[in-house]
Amino acid sequence: MLRLQQEHDFRMIFSSSSEVYGDYGGEMSEEVPRQTPIRQLNDYAISKWVSEQQILNSAERHGTETVRVRFFNTYGPGEKYSEYRSVVAKFCYRALHDQPYHVYDNHHRSFTYIDDTIHTLANIVETFNPGEVYNIAGENYRNIQELSDIVLDYLDKDDDLVEYRGVEEHNTLNKKASIEKAKRDLGHEHQISLEEGVPRTIEWMKTVYDVE
Repeated sequence: MLRLQQEHDFRMIFSSSSEVYGDYGGEMSEEVPRQTPIRQLNDYAISKWVSEQQILNSAERHGTETVRVRFFNTYGPGEKYSEYRSVVAKFCYRALHDQPYHVYDNHHRSFTYIDDTIHTLANIVETFNPGEVYNIAGENYRNIQELSDIVLDYLDKDDDLVEYRGVEEHNTLNKKASIEKAKRDLGHEHQISLEEGVPRTIEWMKTVYDVE
């Protein structure tokens, strides 16, 4: 993509990830990875950070124009289930189908409903600032077990099929996003809470998978 960008001179929005913050333990503001020694905890995170560095190098050497966005646990209708999908999609699907799943209940995440994400992405086109990087996240900073409880409560099911595991070693423990920059530059707004977004996701899944 960078070679094509150099050849055809188009602007690009690159989808990075909150995983680039690795083992950082504080509030995750955009400048942290360049100012603080951190370690990405898995290959996916490493690949995103390497891509960000390639983008910055291309901008310096070839004048390419890119905005990077770091998504935080985006979920909602349109995300079909697989083992590689968001924790929301996995919990909703498995609970809906009475399948077992595990919960790393010591982890916390900043959950982002898809509609809130799309609104902000659209605004980048109108306020494109080459070289910038933005966290796109909700203000739903919640424990993973809370998410599971919301799913089960909506479906009126107990947690007999849930295994609680504590900590997942090769994944970031807590992802608390700073979104002040996105609010300021992109008009980012958190509107949909987990209590609203999870039922919408489940109802969509009922239709897609033909489950009552």
